[in-house]
Amino acid sequence: MLPTWAMEALSILTQLFIFAIGLAALAVLFMYVRDISQTRDAVRRNYPVVGRFRSLFTSLGEFFRQYFFALDREELPFNRAERDWVERSSRGHGGTIGFGSTKPLTPVGTAIFVNCPYPVLEDDIAATEPMRIGPQAREPYDAPSFFNISAMSYGSLSKPAVQALSRGAAKAGIWMNTGEGGLSEWHLEGGCDIVFQIGTAKYGVRDDTGRLSDDKLKDMAAIPQVKMFELKLSQGAKPGKGGILPARKVNREIARIRGIPEGQASHSPNRHPEIASNGDLLDMIAHIREVAGKPVGIKFVVGAYGWIEELCEDIKARGMESAPDFMTVDSGDGGTGAAPMALMDNVGLPIRESLPMVADILRRHDLKDRIRIIASGKLLLPSAAAWALAAGADFVQCGRGFMFALGCIQSLKCHKNTCPTGVTTHKKSLQRGLVPKDKAEKVATYADTLRRHVEIIAHSCGVAEPRRLKPMHVRLVQADGRSISMDDLNFIPPGRTAGEPKFPVQP
Repeated sequence: MLPTWAMEALSILTQLFIFAIGLAALAVLFMYVRDISQTRDAVRRNYPVVGRFRSLFTSLGEFFRQYFFALDREELPFNRAERDWVERSSRGHGGTIGFGSTKPLTPVGTAIFVNCPYPVLEDDIAATEPMRIGPQAREPYDAPSFFNISAMSYGSLSKPAVQALSRGAAKAGIWMNTGEGGLSEWHLEGGCDIVFQIGTAKYGVRDDTGRLSDDKLKDMAAIPQVKMFELKLSQGAKPGKGGILPARKVNREIARIRGIPEGQASHSPNRHPEIASNGDLLDMIAHIREVAGKPVGIKFVVGAYGWIEELCEDIKARGMESAPDFMTVDSGDGGTGAAPMALMDNVGLPIRESLPMVADILRRHDLKDRIRIIASGKLLLPSAAAWALAAGADFVQCGRGFMFALGCIQSLKCHKNTCPTGVTTHKKSLQRGLVPKDKAEKVATYADTLRRHVEIIAHSCGVAEPRRLKPMHVRLVQADGRSISMDDLNFIPPGRTAGEPKFPVQP
């Protein structure tokens, strides 16, 4: 016989259980009536209540695949092996693995580096020297690192993410690109070198009409940390597409940084309205360089390439001083906070084709030494960065690799303000998980590890430092299973040296 207090507790628990069952039954009844009467979802209408599990399982499927079912090398956009390498490297574990590689070397296009029978000894290793960008500018930039942080805007990234990147970049001696969202105090906080990107909306350097403001440009150029200006023509994730910053996101801080009215939606044009030709582009570059006194370059994703041929001809006609100081070549599979799937999946050439093409064009016009090439787009592993240098890049920059170093878990929620790791959300409760001081160390360690492993590849190929890698050091797997030297490939079709038919832009 149970004590009285136990009997009373059991009675209460029984009543609570019956009450919970009743609530559950009412909830099921409510969902049944709601599902069978709605008209938007056929599955829920035909299979009330049970049909709801389809949406639930679809939502959870990406997480189950990532943790339980996907193999190490089959996820997109970045597989587990790639993410794990960045994670280990950012923690200072050296990026070393055991037993054997899981990377297949047979897919067409796979890059295989050609090791030298007499690799470079440690005593013969050469330090990678700073490379000068913008010799025609009043204040050229001697960039210390070949690997840097790509364009990511404050707004797309959270405040603690920008703070961590700024501090980590300073510690690693690399530059940080602001993205088109303007320059915030969080970019400057760590003391790193800054590349100020000028997008089509001219955020941070615009007047009341959305045109370039010389006064604001001078203000930005007066900041010692700002080393270069990048005029963005297009980016890989959404070439030919501007953006809309919803009114709800234009708070007082964003409005101040971007130079737009608070509480009003802001539209970014598809292109710079004042640039409708190569001549206009060179005029704009010259104007920004004259006003700012610092190197000026352009960023674009390659689609049509005839305009690049014509641009080189126009530069030679005007004089070498008219050339952009650098070209940032972005990949057609680049990332962004949000973009139409139709553009992200289908428009723009990937970096594997576009980078060697641009390098070849500049070489043929004797402009390769005048115009520095910066490669961008999913180049977050040592093999990818080493390939880019061999293909003709002078610098490599990456965004998502540094996002992984910050703690990104590829939840694919960048555009929903629900990033679980605080990298791309503005919810304070989620930003709390990202501690800038700790993540800055991981950012710097990742950059240091990647550069060291690129150097390992270079030394294996018999060159003393990474920038001495050439196309002859890389072989690409062909359809028949054999590889061919990248030095033997022609990235511009024979007979098409002037490019494809022209695509004039109407002013």
